[in-house]
Amino acid sequence: MRFFILTLIAALLTSLTAFADPGPAIVKAARSQIGVTTSYDPAYVSLTYPGGDVPKDRGVCTDVIIRALRTAHQKDLQRLVHEDMRANFSAYPKRWGLTRPDRNIDHRRVPNLQTYFKRSGYSLPLQKDPARFLPGDLVTCTVPPHLPHIVIVSDKKSPNGTPLIIHNIGQGTREEDALFKFPHTGHYRWKN
Repeated sequence: MRFFILTLIAALLTSLTAFADPGPAIVKAARSQIGVTTSYDPAYVSLTYPGGDVPKDRGVCTDVIIRALRTAHQKDLQRLVHEDMRANFSAYPKRWGLTRPDRNIDHRRVPNLQTYFKRSGYSLPLQKDPARFLPGDLVTCTVPPHLPHIVIVSDKKSPNGTPLIIHNIGQGTREEDALFKFPHTGHYRWKN
């Protein structure tokens, strides 16, 4: 009887976890990169597949997202984006002159992540109201003049109530008050 009760409790906890808000775990995983990823390095690198990553001390804005989702929810954007691009290549941007998917770099490009998130049903309307941004939300923007960028919304807020963001914009992963610093191009909320 005791085994049955313990099994029932474990099953209940597992099902409750499936409905838990994924945001706090994403924030925690992103924040753990601060002080570890200390440089910005956009170099093309041949990666193992699946689960490939550049060295932890370097990367770009997308690497913060990739690592946070792997750590927090065991979701491998390298595999997810690559599989979707293989099946739906024409749905993705053609900015890089590719004729087929490249599992080494496709998931590390903001426009590809935007396409994947939209196709997966994670898109939210663009907002300027700070209250509409929840911890763990992903926001894309354009850094002038035309550089795509992606950030994770933090669970911490500035003195005026605006959520902080966690990102790598050139000096390693950091948390700062910059949610509305650049024009937004997308707002996404991960679902378990």
